[in-house]
Amino acid sequence: MSRRTPADVDTYLRSFILEDDSSGQRTLQEGTTLPDTITVSGNHIVRYTNEFWTARQRQAAKIHEISYRACFKPQLPRFFITLLTEPGDLVYDPFAGRGTTPLEAGLLGRRVVANDINPLSRILTVPRFFIPDPGEVKARLLAIPYTSGLRAERDLSMFYHPETEAEILSLRRYLLEREKTESLDHLDQWIRMVATNRLTGHSPGFFSVYTLPPNQAVSPDRQVRINETRGQQPPYRSTRDIILKKSRSLIKDLTRQESKNLHEAGDTIQFITGDARKTPAIEDNSVSLTVTSPPFLDIVQYSADNWLRCWFNGIDEEEIGSRITKLPRVSDWTDVMQEVFYELFRITRPGGWVAFEVGEVRNRTVMLDEVIVPVGLNAGFTCRGIVVNSQEFTKTANIWGVSNMEIGTNTNRIVLFQKED
Repeated sequence: MSRRTPADVDTYLRSFILEDDSSGQRTLQEGTTLPDTITVSGNHIVRYTNEFWTARQRQAAKIHEISYRACFKPQLPRFFITLLTEPGDLVYDPFAGRGTTPLEAGLLGRRVVANDINPLSRILTVPRFFIPDPGEVKARLLAIPYTSGLRAERDLSMFYHPETEAEILSLRRYLLEREKTESLDHLDQWIRMVATNRLTGHSPGFFSVYTLPPNQAVSPDRQVRINETRGQQPPYRSTRDIILKKSRSLIKDLTRQESKNLHEAGDTIQFITGDARKTPAIEDNSVSLTVTSPPFLDIVQYSADNWLRCWFNGIDEEEIGSRITKLPRVSDWTDVMQEVFYELFRITRPGGWVAFEVGEVRNRTVMLDEVIVPVGLNAGFTCRGIVVNSQEFTKTANIWGVSNMEIGTNTNRIVLFQKED
């Protein structure tokens, strides 16, 4: 697909019809976009409401199935990457999280640059560009020294059987030593990524006894109460078996071309662990498309959710938490996003795009999509519209005011900006 002009994008969004999914069901009658125009800071902005993608429309590659708080579905970046870029273009995410945008860009043959202030993001993202052979994963796991009876410096008995804990500690010691000596290879990094994701969860596919879903680790005290309430004790779980099973699951549906695309993108990936407001390592006018979803106000406590993952990887969660900006007020959030947008304008090529996802209305009172429009305009961008993907949207609902987004629906709202030539 050649690059789209603003007129092309407008026509495409207005006439968009979602392809039938596997069930043959449609949630938007007649499948056509319902556009309306809103005024933000004196600017008339077109808002396009439709079901532009669903989880069923194209089953996302299983390589994405790494849990992380506050992440969007892969279909969202795929929609904008295929619409607004060509193979070889540079795609960026300043708040990379679990790596959804970078991985989709890699799968689609684009070059990748990413950033996240939390170093766990890099640990969870970069290894998935280098797809290993399961046999090599198994051989490496068997070669890692195991020491019976190891115990962590903090009490983890409420999460793990003693033998499982010893296996985790043996693996942790091996990985930290390899990192210290700068000898971690792609296979080690893959194993570290999978193990980090399997530390705790709510099924036998995790190292721990039953606990909350893996995108958030409860405190030890809270886990003690969960165990008491459920009458459970941590059973033995083989870390090697679980890592190998998850590895096979992550890669089983990748085509040879997709694996090749990922490897090529991984060879040139630039992954920064820093503040999205200051990314001097990214060249001026180099990025064709940014697709991102920023942290929303003070809703998600990343460091608290990831304390166990930080421990496993030798990361000081308190230090990381102090670096993550807390934004309790909309004005605080807007001030930070303004600085981010100045930086995005610097690195975006002329004619390049920014797709900025701001989720749903906060408490149904704050229209974050409308809040971010003047931020992008102040930075020098032109706003090309607001794309609303609503999986529950119908024309009947539109009559009752859903198009004004004053009541909650299952939506994504993406503000689309362009840096003019």
